[in-house]
Amino acid sequence: MTIEDRDNAHLITHALAKDTLSRLRDVETEQVAFRKGLVKLGRICGYEIIDGAMGTEYVPVETPLEETTGERVKGLDDVVIINVLRAATPFVEGLLKAFPRAKQGVISAGRDEAAGMTGGEFPITVDYVKLPEIRPDDTVIVADPMLATGSTMCAVLDHVLDEAGEFEDLFVLSAVSAPEGLVRVSESVPAADLLTVAIDDHLDDDGFIVPGLGDAGDRAFRTV
Repeated sequence: MTIEDRDNAHLITHALAKDTLSRLRDVETEQVAFRKGLVKLGRICGYEIIDGAMGTEYVPVETPLEETTGERVKGLDDVVIINVLRAATPFVEGLLKAFPRAKQGVISAGRDEAAGMTGGEFPITVDYVKLPEIRPDDTVIVADPMLATGSTMCAVLDHVLDEAGEFEDLFVLSAVSAPEGLVRVSESVPAADLLTVAIDDHLDDDGFIVPGLGDAGDRAFRTV
């Protein structure tokens, strides 16, 4: 099993996930490689969710020679992926390679950095919400590469919970997380399983993850 339990999260320890994240961290990784890396990491994380959290069932299979018994993953058609714009877009592209039939939702949310951080939190502006129907037997994955203070994710989850009501499982997936953000989200939404590839050291005074990987949106979309 390549998902390890930590105090407030589950850590994805797959060797390819760690290798890909190391390349994403590198300041020399340019835009195209960075975007491709986020796609690759999303795909790996998707497969890890399937392997670690989704069950299988036995099914009859007719081979060219005879009938035998095979295994199928249960619930692959009952997945909803929420894209937290904008940095999560290539990350979600990778998730969709693991869950090609997933329904997709979009929430545009961002912190007001000009207002500054107060008590470890930023004011959050939610500009756009478009969610599909979320049914009781759905698995919901909310994806954002960076979980820093947790302010944005808590605001996003408020909208998801308001729209959805009950559902099978709720995963918050990130590439890099700060301990402060993991604590905030786990306390605000205890029902969410927090999945991350790395738990970094701390947040700096401006609310950025250290060592982190910089601004994932800016690096992916070359807006710096």
